[in-house]
Amino acid sequence: MGGMTTGDAIAAALYGNRFLTQPAPSTHFPDTGMSPVDAMRLVDEDLAMEGDPQRNLATFVTTWMEPEAQRLIAENLHRNFIDHAEYPISAEIEQRCVRMLADLFHAPGPTTGCRTQGSSEAIMLGALSLKWKWRERRKAAGRSTESPNLVFGGDVHVVWEKFCRYFDVEPRIVPLAEDKYTIGPDDVEPHLDENTIGVVAVVGTTFTGHKDDVVGINDLLLRFKQEHELDIPIHVDGASGGFVWPFLYPESKWDFRLEQVRSINVSGHKYGLVYPGIGWLVFREESDLAQDLVFYENYLGKTDATFTLNFSTGASMVLAQYYNFVRLGREGYTYVMRQMQANARALARHAAESGRFEVIGSDLEQLPLVAFKLAGKHTYDESDIAWQLAAERGWMVPAYTLPPNAEHVKILRALVKETMSREQVERLSRDMHDACETLDKKGGTHESERQQVKQGSGY
Repeated sequence: MGGMTTGDAIAAALYGNRFLTQPAPSTHFPDTGMSPVDAMRLVDEDLAMEGDPQRNLATFVTTWMEPEAQRLIAENLHRNFIDHAEYPISAEIEQRCVRMLADLFHAPGPTTGCRTQGSSEAIMLGALSLKWKWRERRKAAGRSTESPNLVFGGDVHVVWEKFCRYFDVEPRIVPLAEDKYTIGPDDVEPHLDENTIGVVAVVGTTFTGHKDDVVGINDLLLRFKQEHELDIPIHVDGASGGFVWPFLYPESKWDFRLEQVRSINVSGHKYGLVYPGIGWLVFREESDLAQDLVFYENYLGKTDATFTLNFSTGASMVLAQYYNFVRLGREGYTYVMRQMQANARALARHAAESGRFEVIGSDLEQLPLVAFKLAGKHTYDESDIAWQLAAERGWMVPAYTLPPNAEHVKILRALVKETMSREQVERLSRDMHDACETLDKKGGTHESERQQVKQGSGY
């Protein structure tokens, strides 16, 4: 008991927690165990020091689900999704979700896809299929399969650069610029050649919540196919936007309605409204999945095809995703997205009307978020505002720089979640005003911003 007397141990069990005065085990595997209550208290007291998910406006990941969904998750945490022989209904529910997503994304006919741990795994799998299909085309034409490249903008998630490094593909990254935070056909065209395995288009960027010009890129690739006889596919990274655009902007074409879009990933644990641990990859047609990437095994008593980087994983988040699909349907998802969009627009309006901030692209198709930066010159910057909001009110609002060649632009981003009420929007707006007033008096702590003001080169 780490030096505790028997009397102390009894008193701790009756009246409190022994870890109120003892350090938590952290460097060595414990020699002895503890009671369930002590273990629970130990972990709970550590977690009490973390941020409040209700005020976490940084994460795209879902932080709340209905009690019925939570019960469904809790009752199925023991279920290993990959064991299709023992849990065939879980496997069938996965495929129901894939078919529903294919319908939502306007797939022209029978297709295939799979659940993943999140969009990072889905992207790795989708990009691997791009590489393998390109290699098939090159071999069929008697051409070299050396030096594949992938074209994407600086607005992508870091996982795309990871893929290129891990799987030996040359990244051809289109740089951004101030006031140009997405990419289109004119940006892509100079980077295309016979070794291009695909073009990545983002729908709902992490940085500002907008989408690339998928229609323009599709038109470019159709023309490129006709003029150069090179069939270059598009993979749409819809990690965030894949569950937003179908409901907020149903007439906007970005999905399988465009001929060159061959695969789409989407995060169920973002705007799919499921807790962390679920992503999806959907192909336009079954033939878009390279069959050399599919493995067959019978470890668990039944021959199964597997196309994932992970093997064993819980079934509970797949079931939670299906719960949301049948619980909400198109009507319910549309309602939730419009609610979030209305509150995001209210927050953007307050930020703009304050005169302190410039809101980025709120008049465009956008995720339910507000991206904004300071207007004018100040003795503090966006990072100081983020720190002040966290210190004063517990709001987690990230401040970050944009990718090259817009890295000199620093912005703040506030995501508006399903659980954020209009009163909380009003409160956040007042807290932003108060944070700026405090910083007006005391100044900031970021030397780079103060130096810009001294040199007369502020925003």
